[in-house]
Amino acid sequence: MVSTDVNNSNGKTGVIFSNRAMLVLLLALVLSVWLYWDGLAEAVLRWQLQEEYSHGYIIPLVSLYILWERRFQIAVSYKHYSWWGLPIIAVALAILLVGEISALYVLIHYSFILLLLGLSIGFLGSAARHTWVPIVLLGFAVPLPFIIEVVLTSKLQLLSSQLGVEMIRLCRIPVFLSGNIIDLGNYQLQVVEACSGLRYLFPLMSLGFIGAYLYQAALWKKIVLFLSTVPITIFMNSLRIAITGLLVDHWGTEMAEGFLHDFEGWLIFMACGGLLLLEVLLMELLTTGQSIRQAFAVPQLSTSSQAGAEHHSAGCAPGFKVPLPIIAAIPLLIIGLVVLGLVESREENSQLEDTRLATFPLQLGEWVGRDDSINLEVAEKLGFTEYVMINYHNAEQRPVNFYVAYYASQRKGVSPHSPKVCIPGGGWEIADFSRSSVDQMPVNRALIRKGMQDQIVYYWFEERGVPVANEYIKKWMLFKDALFLNRTDGSLIRVTTPVMSDETMLDADRRAQAFIRASRDQLAELLPARTLPARILPQQVPEEIK
Repeated sequence: MVSTDVNNSNGKTGVIFSNRAMLVLLLALVLSVWLYWDGLAEAVLRWQLQEEYSHGYIIPLVSLYILWERRFQIAVSYKHYSWWGLPIIAVALAILLVGEISALYVLIHYSFILLLLGLSIGFLGSAARHTWVPIVLLGFAVPLPFIIEVVLTSKLQLLSSQLGVEMIRLCRIPVFLSGNIIDLGNYQLQVVEACSGLRYLFPLMSLGFIGAYLYQAALWKKIVLFLSTVPITIFMNSLRIAITGLLVDHWGTEMAEGFLHDFEGWLIFMACGGLLLLEVLLMELLTTGQSIRQAFAVPQLSTSSQAGAEHHSAGCAPGFKVPLPIIAAIPLLIIGLVVLGLVESREENSQLEDTRLATFPLQLGEWVGRDDSINLEVAEKLGFTEYVMINYHNAEQRPVNFYVAYYASQRKGVSPHSPKVCIPGGGWEIADFSRSSVDQMPVNRALIRKGMQDQIVYYWFEERGVPVANEYIKKWMLFKDALFLNRTDGSLIRVTTPVMSDETMLDADRRAQAFIRASRDQLAELLPARTLPARILPQQVPEEIK
């Protein structure tokens, strides 16, 4: 049998895995990457476009480095492959199918990590325990779903703003906080999404996880080190906001812009890493007394394992067998490629011809409207098939903005952007959010605020004739209807009205609800229904109609 040799730490050579076994594993990995290519490409795109995930490029390299450092432990501890890897691979492929149909990329990404874990267990058996850390580490490169990301952003924005303002007050500078607006009197600073702290949190959590793995200490110390990344991020981000406020108060808004602002952010992140090292130093001084250099190291072979490696190097192979679970997994991966290809190539029951949003009337009872439009660049990013935006006013000249975005297909992540994501992106703070109903139709109600201006927003999703408020129920319906109806069309409907200075919030609520009632029937006629009438072919049209 032709074998693959590796060098142990003494420079000696040991027979580890056969070339045939390595080729089988390589083939499985190539098929896996091919199968998950679209999902992996989407993750890389998010790394490129969002600074919060720019560390994603480094994570796979660190994982490979850890695997390389553990290669001797893997070789020495290997006994036999394990069939337990096969059901894990099957579950991963099932999750992939759900993710593809429901357009949830996060399921696709975690499915890939689970697949790698299954391949590792199938190939290495009990020795796969040495690969779990580098495989789990890949999870820190997975971008969060936008809906979860925006919730974290808004919470961190508010918390960081509050702590930052308290730090400014400690310097005896009068300051007022309204939502995410820091009012310094002569200047106002808005704590935007970029300053929420997520740009620090995700990379620092990755660094904390790697540090906990390398930290040669008790388990509780590792846990403390990793969990401390969250409060360190919040504190340091608040400190950055406070420093920016102090600089602006003395030298103007230029201190919160351009290179200085970005350089300040880089320094703060380096300081976060320094705090993690300081934390380890304090824990060691209070317990073992060892130095930082002694505390961090890639785990090395034990004496007995080193002896085993030298024994192998003398020519005694570890009894490696052909990985039958991986051989069995290859047909599963090929079947997955075929099924995925059939799902993607299946012609969807598009209902584009059943939409006539462009004909939505400019007058609805007392409501009179005027067409509005969306910037072309923004429209391309939203990716809708058709939309309508109309500014209405009633007899009392009270305004309501009406927006509908229709998507003929929601495959591959092309779906309506939840206002929970878009509202903060426009500089608005979601001051209050709740689920409600208008004449038993489920809706989301949000009170949004920018400075002293309040607006009421009602929105819901129209999923193939069914109104839905909950984004997660929407995703479930999308998966179910894609599977059984071969339809993924859907719409977002949004009604927005300002709270005028001479009225109460209740008045604005009633106005928005009155418009929803006035537009509901007309909208139902212009969007595809749940059950569509059978189409009449030209040759079936009666003569009297012709």
